[in-house]
Amino acid sequence: MLDSEVFALLENTADAAFTVSEQGEIRSWNKAAEGLFGFSAKEALGRTCYQVLEGMGPLGTQVCHENCSVLECAGGKGQIPNFDLNVRVRSGERIWVNMSTLVYVNQRTGHRLLIHLAHDITEQKKTEQLVQKIRSFSRQLDEEEALPLGRPAPAIALSDQEKQILRFFAEGKETEQITQLLGISAQTVRNHLHHINQKLRTHNRLEAVMHAIQRKLI
Repeated sequence: MLDSEVFALLENTADAAFTVSEQGEIRSWNKAAEGLFGFSAKEALGRTCYQVLEGMGPLGTQVCHENCSVLECAGGKGQIPNFDLNVRVRSGERIWVNMSTLVYVNQRTGHRLLIHLAHDITEQKKTEQLVQKIRSFSRQLDEEEALPLGRPAPAIALSDQEKQILRFFAEGKETEQITQLLGISAQTVRNHLHHINQKLRTHNRLEAVMHAIQRKLI
């Protein structure tokens, strides 16, 4: 199979797909990659992964660089595991993607191409981070369970919409998503959160969610 045939095959994949030479140069960039990352093929081709995506790992360390470990794995013919990568898209925002990698060897030339397949896991990461915060908060409650609660039960009941907003926050949804789901403005969501904090005597969104869960209000 020719390199051009590989590129044509990847053009029809649903996942964002791009190929990288052993020197780290992007050789192909399909339509799904344009949609996910925002960069056109013209902007990506000929550049390196670290120049385009500025990939960072879970601990905030720079993963994409000239001495990419994925390239080293490919050179050593080692198995390349899937990994999560925090990348910069064209808008300047950063998103999380799960990246899988295949190694294609051109039998005619002996040259290798890395085939990267990526899909967006940003919402999954946000949910994981929220769960971690909830677990941490729960551990704190367990350590203080012998002590009386610092706050009495709310004197004013939460409205149905306030409860729904708290449920959405508990699921890891952001304000923009809630506005779309409920058909209300971002300012209305912020107003509801302000009233929720007043009623529950909490100070922020996470504290309100945890307090509502503890009191079985949601």
